[in-house]
Amino acid sequence: MARRRPFEIVYDPGVRKHLNAVEREYHPLIRRAIEGQLRYEPETETRNRKPLSREVEFDADWELRFGPDNCFRVFYAVDIDRHEVQVLAVGVKQGSRLLIAGEEIEL
Repeated sequence: MARRRPFEIVYDPGVRKHLNAVEREYHPLIRRAIEGQLRYEPETETRNRKPLSREVEFDADWELRFGPDNCFRVFYAVDIDRHEVQVLAVGVKQGSRLLIAGEEIEL
C-alpha cells in the first residue's frame, strides 16, 4: 500500500493574533487538532469538519470544530496543486457568537 503524502500546513500571519485571544492552556490542543485533522485528507467531510456553505471574510472553504463543547473553530482552505492547507483563522464559539481575535464575526 502506498504511503499517503501529508499536506503541508501553512498559517496565515493573522492566526498569531487570533491565538493570542485564546487562553494559552488551549494552544497545544489547537495545534494537535490542526495537525491531526488536517495533515491527511483535509477535504474529507466528517462530523466536525465541514465545507462552508457561505462565504466568510477570510476566504476559507472549510471549518474544523473541536475542543470542550466544540468551542474552537479553525477556518481553512486547501490548495490541492501545492498540497497545502492554509489555516486562515482560529476562533472561539460562545453560544451563537464567534469570536476571532476577541472580535465578533458574522457567519
